[in-house]
Amino acid sequence: MPAYRDAAVLRWLVAYALSVLGDGVFFLALGWAAQRAAGPAETGVVMAVGSVPRAVLLLGGGVVADRFGPRRVVIGADAVRCVLILGAAAAVGIAAPGLWLLVAVALAFGVVDALFLPAVGALPARIAPPEELGRIAGLRALALRLGGAAAAPVGGYALVLGGPAAAFAAAGLLFAASVPLLLTLRVRPLPGATGGEAERAHPAGAGRELREGLRYVRGHPLIGPLVLSGALSEFGLNGPLNVGLVLLAAERGWGAAGLGWLVGAFGLGAGAGALLLAVAGRLPRPGIVHIATLVAAGAALGSVALAPSAGFAVAACGLGGLAGGVCGGLAYALIQTSAAPAYLGRVTAATSLTGLGLAPLCYPLVGAAIGAWGSAPVFLVCGAFSCLGAVVCLSAPAVRGAELPRARAPRRSRGSGTGPLPDPPSAPAP
Repeated sequence: MPAYRDAAVLRWLVAYALSVLGDGVFFLALGWAAQRAAGPAETGVVMAVGSVPRAVLLLGGGVVADRFGPRRVVIGADAVRCVLILGAAAAVGIAAPGLWLLVAVALAFGVVDALFLPAVGALPARIAPPEELGRIAGLRALALRLGGAAAAPVGGYALVLGGPAAAFAAAGLLFAASVPLLLTLRVRPLPGATGGEAERAHPAGAGRELREGLRYVRGHPLIGPLVLSGALSEFGLNGPLNVGLVLLAAERGWGAAGLGWLVGAFGLGAGAGALLLAVAGRLPRPGIVHIATLVAAGAALGSVALAPSAGFAVAACGLGGLAGGVCGGLAYALIQTSAAPAYLGRVTAATSLTGLGLAPLCYPLVGAAIGAWGSAPVFLVCGAFSCLGAVVCLSAPAVRGAELPRARAPRRSRGSGTGPLPDPPSAPAP
């Protein structure tokens, strides 16, 4: 059945959306509590400090997911996040939080996040057939967009009702709500495994498993180019999206309303691209479509600063979001369907690292460059840099010829024309 009618996929999807929503509410509460406890500089430190352990430990989280199974790791991570954030809510409610407490909570959250992200990304391949992973990529992107969009009003309402303590409590309850859904999931065992993933022998240490995973990603003819391409495109596009649009709106005098239209157009376009994948499930020649949409996304976002008016800039953002949504979803589906099950957690960790670990490195560079030369040349250079990812994919025959699995047609009986064919009789014993 299609992924959007599969009960197991829907449970995973709702649990993932709740976790994304909990993430957004948590960071909103963390920032609000930090600005009440200290100044702007300290608030920035509190908001950024959690990204350090997440980036450093993300690849190790992939090793943990492959060793113990993604389902167990996801359940444990969400349970720990629930306890951690509810504890923070209690501490904040009892007394005014000190900066050290908020830093400690952010660091601990980053550590658990490094375990959660590879495992939750590796789950769909264990609960759905390969031919549905294209749809799941679209559904996952939709959940990410909707959860992120709902975080601001949910967190803001909790802050109005009870301040940071109420917002932390709301985030903890959202993590708690995802755990029962994840507990009901049943995953497929690894091919050839006799006792499940958790009982597999692991003679190699964690460090060796990590190195094996990196060698696997680097040497795979399809995954390696897609991961490298994703790193280049994320590094080129995240700066203009997260820093450049703010500075562009201020430079052109479009104000906060104009910035909201730009960001909203990109989000709406990305949601439309995700919906297209969720409905279609499979696009012809996905490798070629991935390359074409990557170029389109880079060209559209690179031209935003050249737009003669805010309306044209909004249209360019919407087109860039649409192309980026299709491009990212296809890359996710191609990687998930081609990765060996034993390496899926480490592969997912490597792909997550490009967006969460490498992309933020470009933020100060983009800000400084726009301050020195203005928005237009920086947007153009960043868009061209992101297109290097398309060059990498074009040079890889495995990406150009990549295909997603097709749904297997049900067998029909010889007699009535309905129902499956009976299995052939077994050969007589010698």
